[in-house]
Amino acid sequence: MLVLAVVAIVFFALPFAGLLWRAPWRDAWSIVRSSDVRDALRLSIVCSLWSTGLSVLFGVPLACLLARVHFFGRAAVRALCTLSMVLPPVVGGVALFFALGRRGLVGQWLDRWFDIRLPFTMAGVVIAQTFVAMPFLVITVESALRQLDPRFEDAARTLGASRWYTFRRVTLPAIRPALIAGAVLAWARALGEFGATITFAGNFPRTTQTLPLVTYLKLESNPPEAIITSLAMMAVSFLVLVALRERWLGGITASASA
Repeated sequence: MLVLAVVAIVFFALPFAGLLWRAPWRDAWSIVRSSDVRDALRLSIVCSLWSTGLSVLFGVPLACLLARVHFFGRAAVRALCTLSMVLPPVVGGVALFFALGRRGLVGQWLDRWFDIRLPFTMAGVVIAQTFVAMPFLVITVESALRQLDPRFEDAARTLGASRWYTFRRVTLPAIRPALIAGAVLAWARALGEFGATITFAGNFPRTTQTLPLVTYLKLESNPPEAIITSLAMMAVSFLVLVALRERWLGGITASASA
């Protein structure tokens, strides 16, 4: 078992080691400071934060519905809301395009009635990222809600607390580690989104060209720069996951054990 586990660790570490080995460290700072990389990084951070906010705004109520309300077809709804986790991202982008595009199922009415066009815009980037990132938050929060002892909420209600007060002062503090963990996971997934973004929002510099798209383009024209941008995204994701594991996932495990 130990040998197999070590082989698995090497399997995951080897690609990262290959990037570190081939990275042009002498030019790394100048590459990171280049205008196209800086613009793409800024756009990626802004759009990923917006998508994380939307994921929290809509994902928490959705998780509460799936965890607490019993209704016909709940399993199908849960599968539908998490389908984008297993779909190829390009398929998700195509689906968004035919739903929210100018001739899409809903997009045609947005264009005709409100003059709103979502594809190939920054808003399109946010929507594509939210579509693939929100399920990570929903699954995390729903799992925490299922493990939460309902007697605490019942006690607050018997003492005269309203539903909103109970949710705000009892439920949210109890699931806070899971909520933060889900939000960070959603943010990390949104930051690295590629397929749905390029399909639905396009690849326009300073408008829809995020850092993963820049990395893909540079891989064709300037591989050393692609290595540096890949390492930058890897470093951010690695630090986030390490901090998430030590600070928040440990809290979730402790709460579940208690």
